Amino acid sequence: MSSLSRDEVARVAGLARIDLTPEEIDRLAGELDVIVESVARVSEVATPDVPATSHPLPMTNVFRPDVPEQPLSQAAALSGAPASEDGKFLVPQILGEE
Repeated sequence: MSSLSRDEVARVAGLARIDLTPEEIDRLAGELDVIVESVARVSEVATPDVPATSHPLPMTNVFRPDVPEQPLSQAAALSGAPASEDGKFLVPQILGEE
């Protein structure tokens, strides 16, 4: 049995100011019903003894020691740039600005 009726889908679309054809309402009612059923199925499995997770595998950050190093020289920083001028990166002008 569908948990979302055509009228409910049409009402939500109206609230969102989305103009849907009758065919789109029928299609979305079916698609949204599948989503609602899937969420209900997950809710059945997610009992209080199951810890909440954001990822299926544990994630850990790998940090390197924060050690100060010698900064790049201006020439080294500009060495990989496609173009430079007066010791600065040269980029195309945008928006007609000076």
